[in-house]
Amino acid sequence: MKIFHTADWHLGKLVQGVYMTEDQRYVLEQLLQAIELERPDAVIIAGDLYDRAVPPTDAVELLDELLSRIVIDLETTVLAISGNHDSPDRINFGTKMMEKHGLYLAGQIRGSIDPIVLHDEYGEVHFHLVPFADPAQVRYVLNDESVKTHDDAMRAITSRLAAGMQSNARHVLVGHAFVTASGEPEQNTSDSERPLSVGGAEHVSAAYFERFHYTALGHLHQAHFVKNDTIRYAGSPLKYSISEENHIKGYLVIELDASGGTKIEKRELQPLRNMRRIAASIEEIEKHAVNEDYVFVTLLNDNPVLFPMEKVRAVYPNALHVERRSSFSGSGAVAAEGLDWGGAARRREANPIELFSAFYQEVKGQPLAEAKRNLFAETYAELLREEGGAL
Repeated sequence: MKIFHTADWHLGKLVQGVYMTEDQRYVLEQLLQAIELERPDAVIIAGDLYDRAVPPTDAVELLDELLSRIVIDLETTVLAISGNHDSPDRINFGTKMMEKHGLYLAGQIRGSIDPIVLHDEYGEVHFHLVPFADPAQVRYVLNDESVKTHDDAMRAITSRLAAGMQSNARHVLVGHAFVTASGEPEQNTSDSERPLSVGGAEHVSAAYFERFHYTALGHLHQAHFVKNDTIRYAGSPLKYSISEENHIKGYLVIELDASGGTKIEKRELQPLRNMRRIAASIEEIEKHAVNEDYVFVTLLNDNPVLFPMEKVRAVYPNALHVERRSSFSGSGAVAAEGLDWGGAARRREANPIELFSAFYQEVKGQPLAEAKRNLFAETYAELLREEGGAL
């Protein structure tokens, strides 16, 4: 059986105030072309179809169009679950009607999770759809007071699934969770993904999934496996944060053989616009060829740049952020050598040139160059002459 595994579409996503709908359509069209060409038996979407519980109209229309084309036009089964960004009720609406056409959407966790059974030439493949749910919901639905954390919740759910698993079938779990090798804390793969738990443990042990022939996960935006090759994140189809700059985006193609053995291949998706960092002076940037990428720019100029965003967008019209290089020490301001900042009286008595030098050192993290020191002295002296004072 051939399966396409994708996740974290985040339709309706805003990045730095820019809707990504056009970019999402561009990459997901590539996915549809692959489905049309290869005709997989099933397409998995492992949560976060939308970026928010109440998505914008364009996002709803895009998902409706894509699912219709996959399920109705290409007659390919879709197995999707809600993620932590989705509204479970919205995803769950009308599911019984859709299942007749091959669209299986699991929005809410249920006490009895019956598998979706598909067939190939080797027999049955059982798909267990486990939508994202808060531990409190799982505790209530399963009537299990031992469920306190996300790890407890997944342990309880997979234990119930295991009790009803048929030994003569192959089994695929679809889930949305933060899975690590043994449930240990790890850093998220992206700044754009919100935590699953505030003030509590969000990590889940990969051990619970070893009984399945393949586990298709969503939530983390970088494609990777956890503990073993069959417990996989497909990652998001697009970069949704500059923290994802070095991610290779795409989807996974899984082939299950007669015994449940897997052959897994990563397929890349080419974005309409890349998302990347640029560090250069404004003079260098103005020499670049015009480029449509989403860029986060760090200007390396020592002196202030007037209207930096306007100048950057003349070359990079989709620039999302511009900042100046900071030489600030991470441990705080660097005190100027030989100058005591202890009190207003001392500062009033200090030589203005030395005071400015100390200020420059504190802000820039480097000493004031002699040329700039002389320029300040000349400017300050001119100001005093205009005001009738003396240096």
